Amino acid sequence: MPDALESHYRTVVRALAEGRVIPLLGAGVNLCGRPLDSDWRRGQYLPSGAELAEYLASYFEYPTTDLQDLIRVSQYASVMTGLGPLYEELHQVLDADYPPTVLHQFLAALPGILRAQGTPRYQLIMTTNYDDALERAFRALDEPYDVVWYVAEGEHRGKFYHLPPDGKGRIIDKPNKYLGFALDQRTVIAKIHGAVDRLQPERDSYVITEDHYIDYLTRTEVANLVPIQLAAKLRRSHFLFLGYSMRDWNLRVILHRIWGQQALDYKSWAIQLDPEPIDREFWSKRGVDILKIRLEDYVGALTERLQQPAATGGSR
Repeated sequence: MPDALESHYRTVVRALAEGRVIPLLGAGVNLCGRPLDSDWRRGQYLPSGAELAEYLASYFEYPTTDLQDLIRVSQYASVMTGLGPLYEELHQVLDADYPPTVLHQFLAALPGILRAQGTPRYQLIMTTNYDDALERAFRALDEPYDVVWYVAEGEHRGKFYHLPPDGKGRIIDKPNKYLGFALDQRTVIAKIHGAVDRLQPERDSYVITEDHYIDYLTRTEVANLVPIQLAAKLRRSHFLFLGYSMRDWNLRVILHRIWGQQALDYKSWAIQLDPEPIDREFWSKRGVDILKIRLEDYVGALTERLQQPAATGGSR
């Protein structure tokens, strides 16, 4: 296994240097590096999906026992009180300066590491998380980025909103013609299930209820929704699944919307310490290798190897 891990690290480091890896972040990344005996605290530790569900269940007096089912709890809150109170409470939870995790810091530092090694490449990072910890990690290093998020409600429902570094945001009305990204110059953070907007709460967007997921799944082909530059990147990249398990509806919806039922075209990997049998079968059918390692240990190993001068194997 050590030799297999070393081979994996070399492959991923080389692919990162070539800009051919898309990290895909799930709710589990919020636990990366958190002490095992520490609970979620607003402004101190980001909540996992289960912790957010339990908080909302308590706030909205959810009557049944499946308190960690975020989608069901959110659907109940939306039906019983309306979507407005649910969005307001989500904003209240997420509108805090949560410290970025070591994974967020690694992704923010990556462009600078690659530039210093003479292989300037910028990643497309996809996430189903709503918080802004990743963006804050980039800002802390003065590293420019674009952020694009899915609009779940309102007049522009089903479209993506692009916020470039100049702050002049825009709805992407014609994704198959939109060329507003510069992946050769800066990272793109794609928040495919919405995002909190701490400066303008009216732009908050959350794919979080059962109704949202039904709407998300029944929309037209994702190739007609995702901006063409990003769709092209999706078709020719490896995927690195971080913080996901089969229990996450987010993951299954992503795979269904973007790739259908087929295996992924490029070798991809899932970092999951204790996968259950259903997880192993699920990933196997997709042609995704599981690495049974703690996420913080995996990030540390990648960081160490990236910082070695010959790690990237030269530019392309």
